[in-house]
Amino acid sequence: MKILLIFLLILHKPIWIIASLVDPFVSSPQIPPFSPIHTTITMDASSPGIHVRDEQQKNDSHNKKVMVFVVASTALGAVILSLLSFWIYYTKYCSKSNKKNLQSSDAEKGVGLAPFLSKFSSVKMVGKKGCVPIIDYKQIEKSTGNFKESNILGEGGFGCVYKAQLDDNLDVAIKMLNCENQYAEREFENEVDLLSKIQHPNVISLLGCGSNENSRFIVYELMQNGSLETQLHGPSHGSALTWHMRMKIALDTARGLKYLHEHCYPQVIHRDLKSSNILLDANFNAKLSDFGLAITDGSQNKNNIKLSGTLGYVAPEYLLDGKLTDKSDVYAFGVVLLELLLGRKPVEKLAPSQCQSIVTWAMPQLTDRSKLPNIVDNVIKNTMDPKHLYQVAAVAVLCVQPEPCYRPLIADVLHSLIPLVPVELGGTLRVSQVTQQPANSS
Repeated sequence: MKILLIFLLILHKPIWIIASLVDPFVSSPQIPPFSPIHTTITMDASSPGIHVRDEQQKNDSHNKKVMVFVVASTALGAVILSLLSFWIYYTKYCSKSNKKNLQSSDAEKGVGLAPFLSKFSSVKMVGKKGCVPIIDYKQIEKSTGNFKESNILGEGGFGCVYKAQLDDNLDVAIKMLNCENQYAEREFENEVDLLSKIQHPNVISLLGCGSNENSRFIVYELMQNGSLETQLHGPSHGSALTWHMRMKIALDTARGLKYLHEHCYPQVIHRDLKSSNILLDANFNAKLSDFGLAITDGSQNKNNIKLSGTLGYVAPEYLLDGKLTDKSDVYAFGVVLLELLLGRKPVEKLAPSQCQSIVTWAMPQLTDRSKLPNIVDNVIKNTMDPKHLYQVAAVAVLCVQPEPCYRPLIADVLHSLIPLVPVELGGTLRVSQVTQQPANSS
């Protein structure tokens, strides 16, 4: 607009100024040009030929001024029209583009949770992608039986997970977080924000969230068979998990990680992959959960973030130098694979003040074919093809290499596991019906 005003002001100046700017050979009317010929003409007024020549010169000068005026006006008009067209285009399209980008940015961020959660008073459904349903605290309280202890499915660092049933007879799991400190609040917002954008068969589904004073609630789909940790190290000691079922769980987990690493933009690094965060539904389909510590590539400087994770699963380079990459998740996956293979916990106590990791204990025996069958979990011992056992052990060894550059990408791990899983369980292995009789754990 400022440029338009300047050009409009120019229009109010005398036309001879514009003409002189355009054609430097046209003189100003206020300062007559000095010409010896003209002086001669005015001295000899009695000559008719000279009068005709003088009149002709005046006509030529007038015509020239008119032509300059027309050219200058046309050029100026063209400039003004161009600027006006540009201004109209900018105000119409650029403002629309900025508005669209703003809406897109808001959709990507999901619900603005901090100022919003304290205002809802009933179940509120937001149908747009990137947003989540906000569930009233009274409904959460009612569905958990006032947080009855018998409904507790598990416990985490900031609270418990409860089994619940919403009014529409939908069975769900509700995680309660005590957000008296900023870390719990940050994990809550981070998890809701990420899960509101992620949809994959091997990633837990977010159904809603809520809040009440210092408490925050996240509502997930219910996973009937609990966590992999409970199945392996709980009362059943893995008796429900056959060799092929364990390979299916490993394959599902790898698929979930591949989605986070290669199909999410920006890339998502889980940062807390472990058996307790791998949940199993009624058919033992595995899904990744607990994204409170997850980060997106580019969201922050990964080399300067607060060290977080679970002992036994944390990659050496992250533990020692704070370096975090997708290979850190691959290391944790290798530890989970060892749990499935050996039935041992990631860290076991040897003495009150001494612990040993499964990686340190197993590594020398994993590469020795004569020793490997002896350390396999008793539940699955002698129930698999020895070649498949050696292959899985080799994959696990690569995943837990101390140097991240020697670890494979999760996509490579996935391709190695697919041929070991029967077709009906999501792999490509075609096998005849084999009767497997798992040994009872002692």
